[in-house]
Amino acid sequence: MTAIHQGARIYVAGHRGLIGSAVLRRLEQAGYRQLITCDRAGLDLTDSPTTNRFFDEYRPEYVILAAGRVGGIIENLRFPADFIMANLAIQGNVLNAAKRTGVRRLIFFASSCMYPRECPQPMAENALLTGQPESTSLSYAIAKLAGMQTCIANNLQEGIPRFIPLIPNSVYGPNDNFNPESGHVLAALVRRFIEAERQRLPDVTLWGTGRPRREFLFVEDLVDACLKLLSEDIGNLELPANLGSGIDYSIAELAEKISGLVGYKGKLRWDASKPDGSPQKLLDSGRMASWGWKANTCIDDGLRKTIDWYRSRIDPDN
Repeated sequence: MTAIHQGARIYVAGHRGLIGSAVLRRLEQAGYRQLITCDRAGLDLTDSPTTNRFFDEYRPEYVILAAGRVGGIIENLRFPADFIMANLAIQGNVLNAAKRTGVRRLIFFASSCMYPRECPQPMAENALLTGQPESTSLSYAIAKLAGMQTCIANNLQEGIPRFIPLIPNSVYGPNDNFNPESGHVLAALVRRFIEAERQRLPDVTLWGTGRPRREFLFVEDLVDACLKLLSEDIGNLELPANLGSGIDYSIAELAEKISGLVGYKGKLRWDASKPDGSPQKLLDSGRMASWGWKANTCIDDGLRKTIDWYRSRIDPDN
């Protein structure tokens, strides 16, 4: 990351979350001295005047917009209005303030749930808006589509690719949300199987059929992409750009992997009365590959690091 001087003002929005904390950690390790953060208690990004005052005061040169309302199927089904309203407000306020104050480059995280539910696999960026997204995450998907298009529209209007919309697929790793009610599937499964192993439960019942296929991206691979995008010439990169590992697994295969790594010996059962979500979500990451990025962490290594991190938090003496 040589193109950004180490005194550059870099704002990481959502620095306590999975992606934001990983980006912040890497920037700190690289010696960047003017890293800007503020938690929700001190800065409500859904409030436009507050967001504008923050940008006026700190004048960030670079922004990683990792703040937003996120969650798994259960949360999306229960709070669709909260998902769309919060994300539209945060995105609009931050993008507007960034444009007004002359931010040099901003990374916006869209979502693979924006793609049509029935979509050719792997999903290429030109398939966006060719069909309706999966109904269980429709409100979140529409908010993310709006944010992505706002970035593209600003770039077109200004003639400069300042706003970079990325579409990562199922990011996971240390500092994920491991709550079974509100987290995404991988982190929720890690917690479920660790608890089942500790309690010696004879079986674990999981939502759906286990047949849907998902692609998982380790958070450090995403950080690699972000730092490269902030510091290098992106004039030949077509946006938006997918970010994926290139390999997908059924939820049943993922559950078997996690239960094996955790050491759980009980049975896995599936509740087919619960929704599966989209049948498959595998991204075509050719745009980023041709530009020089690829994911380097295999699923087993990423899972081990994630499991070890979670265990260190619930049982710090071991």
